[in-house]
Amino acid sequence: MTQAQFLDTASDTLDLMTAMGQAARGSAHLAALASSATKDKALRAAAAAIRASSAAILGANAQDVAQAKAAGAPASSIDRLTLDEKRIEAMARGVEEIADLPDPVGRVLAEFKRPNGLRIERVATPLGVIGVIYESRPNVTADAAALCLKAGNATILRGGSDSLRSSRAIHGCIVAGLEKAGLPTDVVSLVPTSDRAAVGAMLAGLDGNIDVIVPRGGKSLVARVQHEARVPVFAHLEGIVHVFVHAAADLDMAKTIVLNAKMRRTGICGAAETLLVDRACAGSHLAPLVEMLLDAGCAVRGDDATRMVDQRVTAASAQDWDTEYLDAIIAVRIVDGLEAAMAHIAKHGSHHTDCIVTQDAAAAERFLAEVDSAIVVHNASTQFADGGEFGFGGEIGIATGKMHARGPVGVEQLTSFKYRVHGTGQARS
Repeated sequence: MTQAQFLDTASDTLDLMTAMGQAARGSAHLAALASSATKDKALRAAAAAIRASSAAILGANAQDVAQAKAAGAPASSIDRLTLDEKRIEAMARGVEEIADLPDPVGRVLAEFKRPNGLRIERVATPLGVIGVIYESRPNVTADAAALCLKAGNATILRGGSDSLRSSRAIHGCIVAGLEKAGLPTDVVSLVPTSDRAAVGAMLAGLDGNIDVIVPRGGKSLVARVQHEARVPVFAHLEGIVHVFVHAAADLDMAKTIVLNAKMRRTGICGAAETLLVDRACAGSHLAPLVEMLLDAGCAVRGDDATRMVDQRVTAASAQDWDTEYLDAIIAVRIVDGLEAAMAHIAKHGSHHTDCIVTQDAAAAERFLAEVDSAIVVHNASTQFADGGEFGFGGEIGIATGKMHARGPVGVEQLTSFKYRVHGTGQARS
């Protein structure tokens, strides 16, 4: 059923969503059984369509951006919303990279033989129908569709109202790829309305037709999804990301990492929000780090010791240690060594991504072992917290929970498993 048919047959949003859920469930079986060659053909054709439709996508995006600016959207939201030729090419290339990945479906995850002769295999299977609810970033339309298809799932995409035109244009390219490969277009559907009732219907599970929800967006969206969803959720609420500069940190390395972690892109979930500096190296490291950030245009909110370094530093409040700025702002605190840094992260972190900069291998090993975050980093920028950088070909999001998926959610995390039991006539006594 096409989206136009959905709109023609649905009397209201709930009818629309019910029809979309039923259509997705009906196509999920075909997606699960699709061959690797078929899925990859669809993805490569979709990537080609994205490139060929670049002008149309940019035109739709320009309308979305103009509307967002007129509505007073913050600069960080405008950045996430805006597409250009470079980002469109990255989107197309990302879809192709997902096509190049090994097929995650059918992988034998474990195999063992019982004393009675039964041979048992644990085999990767698709999750089924995945609902993706996202804001601002129109590229999620392509990323999520490609990842879910590669893992043999059907997908219902609900983009933000601010990016609806852009998402429609990109979704049209995905549909063209599905058609080229002979797959039903219901394998990837896009909710064609900005009515918020559509989100509520998805969170309720569409009468059992959604198996998993993945939210991509701000804290309020993710909080709503986690609170209201009646199906499993892969998500992170916030990215309160820390960089700890240990006593044994090389200063030049620390400056490179801190600047990139904070300022490369301030509006992404892997951007550093808090800088912790070991008191043992504060005399040599604190001032250069703080001055570097300030000179780069980053506002610094610091504790008393940090404020003494530069008069441009403002006082940090208790709330600053628990804030995801998504902007050119960072909180800075002096801590008494590794133990204090890990205690601060445990109290104020969000279990997303945390980093230690040090030349002390033992300190690094303790940090990596004891910090309970989905991603822990030694001597590298936290902005590598990304499925594409992990070699996953992209990600549908970062999960900070401890069930099933954690960290970047790529194609392997979008599968479940079943057991195949092979016998030779055994009967249980």
